[in-house]
Amino acid sequence: MNDLARLIDACDEAPARQALACQDRGLVRPILRRRPRGLRDMALLLSPAAGGLLDEMAVVAAKHTLERFGKARQLYAPLYVSNYCSGSCPYCGFGKQEGLVRRRLSADEVVDEAMVLRSLGMRHLLLVSGDDPVMADERFLAEVASKLRPSFSSLSVEVPSLPSQGYETLVAAGVDGVTLYQETYDRDAYEKYHCLGPKRDYDDRLHALSRAGQAGVYRLTAGVLLGLSPLALEALRLMAHIGYLQRTSWRSFVGVGVPRLRSVPAGFEVPHPVSDRDLVQLMLALRIAYPDLGITLSTRENPLMRDRLSLVAATQLSAGSRTEPGGYRAPGAAADQFRIFDERSPEQVAQSLQRQGLDPVWKDWDSCFLGESTWRKPTGL
Repeated sequence: MNDLARLIDACDEAPARQALACQDRGLVRPILRRRPRGLRDMALLLSPAAGGLLDEMAVVAAKHTLERFGKARQLYAPLYVSNYCSGSCPYCGFGKQEGLVRRRLSADEVVDEAMVLRSLGMRHLLLVSGDDPVMADERFLAEVASKLRPSFSSLSVEVPSLPSQGYETLVAAGVDGVTLYQETYDRDAYEKYHCLGPKRDYDDRLHALSRAGQAGVYRLTAGVLLGLSPLALEALRLMAHIGYLQRTSWRSFVGVGVPRLRSVPAGFEVPHPVSDRDLVQLMLALRIAYPDLGITLSTRENPLMRDRLSLVAATQLSAGSRTEPGGYRAPGAAADQFRIFDERSPEQVAQSLQRQGLDPVWKDWDSCFLGESTWRKPTGL
């Protein structure tokens, strides 16, 4: 067993489980005055005792976020290139189901979609595909990236896990970020929900971000789908993975995404629903445990939740999202992955952040030279 797998398994041992069940707020408050040390401290931040200290946690988290990230909040957009999928994940709109309209965009069609987003101000793109390594292999993705790179300051991918050489190919084409959710760190639950396709290999997926870091990817974003397994233990395993990546992939900036399962295909019931309060506690715990961590909040959450969490923890937000291939130019022409709960346009999201005293960033490397208001979308091509 390798170091990462041992670390994940340690979260299920007695000391960590006892801390996760803690009811004594007196054990949590000292952690808020110092940097958490080890799994026990992080487990205490996820415990019922910490759940009674959310106001105090929010003050500490907001302080860390301001110190590390200032008032900048980066905006990005997902661009779905394919909804073909070789898996059968029952919680996903792209799973093997009868009657779904499938589509893979050509490289030129991806560029056309991207230009729509560029006209709305976006300069950070996340290329997304279903879990089908044939329809979204590294050669196709590299071709797309090479066409997009001159027009965008940052390109990330959220695609099936790749071997090291695949990530090297993407880096050479201009990709600088990889997002890959483990979905769940519970091996039994993982096997239950992922029984077809390459995704069924738990360990391959677990180590994919490490391979990406070794290949030179600058931004690594880990995460889980909240709701597949009990939250506290799942979150602790996620924290352990984040710490491992920060230590071993130290040349890369490590971030995290925490999407909740909310809109799911008919016939699937979320086994461990995550409440608003649960989500808030998790995000505050992540910020306190890892002050330098980039935290992404997607349009799965409603506008009020996104606005409020941007004040204390979130540093990157998607905006104006569509979750089907071709959705920006021709919405509704193909099956989407999940329902959007924040349907505001990118500019509306930016203006909302600005009203809160934050600085929405479209292009985080040149706003100071342009002397523009940071939320104003760039013009021209």
